[in-house]
Amino acid sequence: MAKSTPPRKKPAYTPPPAARTKAPSPQWYKVLMVSLMVGGLLWVVATYLAAPAPRGGFPVPGIGPWNIAIGFVLMMTGFIMTTRWR
Repeated sequence: MAKSTPPRKKPAYTPPPAARTKAPSPQWYKVLMVSLMVGGLLWVVATYLAAPAPRGGFPVPGIGPWNIAIGFVLMMTGFIMTTRWR
């Protein structure tokens, strides 16, 4: 009778290496994330409350509608940081 294929030299299944778990975010990261979101919100609110002043008098006088853009950039930076929070 003919001999079948030679036996396997390695095991049929090799389990994958254990997945490394990532460490939780440091405390300063959480504080900075929330501070940016709240700070941006306060910046936008302050801009709208000071709107009757010519060219937007507060928080930064003279840049007008860019005050709103600064507030939204601060808020969006905080929200983007939430995607990296563990």
